[in-house]
Amino acid sequence: MRELSALTDEIGAPSTAVTSKHQARPDRRSVRTRQALRDALARQIEETGDLAQVTVTRVTGTAGVTRRTFYSHFRDISDLVNSIEEDTLADITVLVHALAQTDLDRLQEAIRNFEPCPGAVDILTYFLQRKSYLPALLGDGGDPGFVEKIKRVVFNTVKDRASEGLHVPLPSQIFEYYLIFAISAEVGVLLRWLSSGMRESPHDMACVMTILMFVRPGDLYGKKIDFSIPGIHDASPSTKEME
Repeated sequence: MRELSALTDEIGAPSTAVTSKHQARPDRRSVRTRQALRDALARQIEETGDLAQVTVTRVTGTAGVTRRTFYSHFRDISDLVNSIEEDTLADITVLVHALAQTDLDRLQEAIRNFEPCPGAVDILTYFLQRKSYLPALLGDGGDPGFVEKIKRVVFNTVKDRASEGLHVPLPSQIFEYYLIFAISAEVGVLLRWLSSGMRESPHDMACVMTILMFVRPGDLYGKKIDFSIPGIHDASPSTKEME
């Protein structure tokens, strides 16, 4: 498992993919250019309010590079967007996998001491370090499919680990709904943090998100939840992959 710092070395290139020994490492100029194009894309999304209105001409003008330079890196705006999303999803997979390895005893201790789940700060720090372009792409004017891709990656990364140690005899169908609900809620909190300017530190937000993950709505009102739901049977032996 690589350290978080390794993920930030090559912002312009896939940071968690295995690099072939025959594949040349991007030079510093290439990395800077790709970063400038990502930042310019974000600024244009913010200015136009709609990713569909962003053009190569707008992006290159904002980045201060020529169209020829742009096309030496990307085929078009969609290719630039896909590059950002693929790199981000690859990195998130690694970070979420590390977080999911936390055992329940350690997690309970963190919650009791109002500390973040191990690995949660790294995930939020990752987004903070990319605040120049990820909030715009994940925001209202960006790519709505990007958020769903993140949810799917998180679901597929944690589903097996999350099903371990269940204290309540929960039917697998209900567990799948619960996991989708919990992930959607956490991603929603993340998006709120991004859109509000990331005022709280990654540590403070990680503490909040850790607690929220394990608070049931009924707990806030002193009501217990009965999972013995009529008509729901455990027909599936395992959680299905999120489509």
